[in-house]
This record gives sequence, C-alpha cells and structure tokens, in this order.
Amino acid sequence: QVQLVESGGGLVQPGGSLRLSCAASGSIFIFSIYDMTWYRQAPGKQREVVASITRSGRTNYTDSVKGRFTISRDNAKNTVYLQMNSLKPEDTAVYYCHADALVPGRRYWGQGTQVTVSS
Repeated sequence: QVQLVESGGGLVQPGGSLRLSCAASGSIFIFSIYDMTWYRQAPGKQREVVASITRSGRTNYTDSVKGRFTISRDNAKNTVYLQMNSLKPEDTAVYYCHADALVPGRRYWGQGTQVTVSS
C-alpha cells in the first residue's frame, strides 16, 4: 500500500513563508518514476493544480504562484517539497500531494495539510 503524508502546514501572516513536505512510502513504491503535483482546495472552490515536478525534474506552476512558490524533490528521501514565500490570504487552502506514475492504477493522493494565511 502506498502512502503520501503531507506536513508543514499551519497559520502564517501575509508575506510569510512555509515549506510543505510530502513523504511517500510503500513496499513497492519507486518514488523516482512518479510525477509529483501539489494541489490545493479552498473552501467552496474546486481543487486546483499549484505546482508539479516530473520524474525528470521539469517543473510547472500555476500563474498565481509563479515567482513565489518552488517545488522540488529528493528521490533519496522519497519526498517532494513546496517552498511557499510571500504568502497571501488567497493562498489559504488545504494542500494535497499527488503522485502519478502515468500508468493505470498508479495514482495516489495524500490526506492534505491546511495552510492559513491571515493576520
């Protein structure tokens, strides 16, 4: 069974920073072959892609976080990170980690971590 466990969320003031982590585990889980994506879902809104990193390290960001957020991965630690700087109240959401091996049946979600940006 594959597990994705997010951590690092919390309450931060506008302009502050947080670093989210998503640790993957599983008896047959080969982290390096998975494309990893951070999603977020704010109350009353649809879940949206925030940032992604492919197995080869190529990154992509939604326009609203470009220049503020950085996604990275450490294959040796089976972990993907999301460094979030210059946080805004509109970044408030539950942030989810997603793993996709691009084959059927090899997609997994984490349980989410709450990020609240408020003064």
